[in-house]
Amino acid sequence: MKWIIMGVLFCVCAGVGYLFSMKFKKRVQFYSALIMLAQKLDVEINFSRERLKKLIESVDDKPRKNLFEVDKNFISYLDSEGELDMNKLLAKCTFLKNDEKEMVYLFFKNLGRSDVTGQTKEIQNFLKRFDDNLAKCTTENKKYGSLCIKLGIIAGLFMVVILI
Repeated sequence: MKWIIMGVLFCVCAGVGYLFSMKFKKRVQFYSALIMLAQKLDVEINFSRERLKKLIESVDDKPRKNLFEVDKNFISYLDSEGELDMNKLLAKCTFLKNDEKEMVYLFFKNLGRSDVTGQTKEIQNFLKRFDDNLAKCTTENKKYGSLCIKLGIIAGLFMVVILI
């Protein structure tokens, strides 16, 4: 019975470490998908409210999954006549920091609000910022993602040693 408890405790600690590491991985996936969406919007630049909706709906399934429903929330905003709300837009993006949330919110808030040249410049500026954040998130994922898993395993081993 004691061995079973130690095994379960080890698995729980390793699982907690893995869950913490997923936060860093999700940020990398999110920014990669957001960059793909922004590049697609930049290429097909003739914006109107309906055209913007069709462009976002035509995003492939894998990047769409990694956007964590930001695209769906933005489409529902386009369908309604209300104001874009940051909390509704980024409801499932709990892994983003507040300044990152504000940047993504501003990106979506500014879509379709200016002429083609102004919109192209804005998208290019946001693409550069997203690339910088992707590089930063990738570095953090390499550093802290594996560190969380290792600390979870070490904590599990420590608990097992205490119980022995």
